[in-house]
Amino acid sequence: MPEISRFYGVIILMFIDDHNPPHIHVRYGGYRTSITIEGHVVKGPLPKRFYKMIFDWMDKHHDELMENWNRLKNDKDPNPVAPFER
Repeated sequence: MPEISRFYGVIILMFIDDHNPPHIHVRYGGYRTSITIEGHVVKGPLPKRFYKMIFDWMDKHHDELMENWNRLKNDKDPNPVAPFER
């Protein structure tokens, strides 16, 4: 499960051979959640203060996230994505 970004204690991952729809996995402390790239549908808990930051980061890096999803589907390693910047 390749790590693609890390910021403010948040770790963003994408799993190899994961199911659709395209999504990321987010870890923060003991929290685990997944968030779809297109619609920001959340499955799993996360402290509320992190949602806006992660959604803003995802919007800014949408194309890179989709490219990484496609790379993984084609058995290629994902590229790192820049961390969240205020």
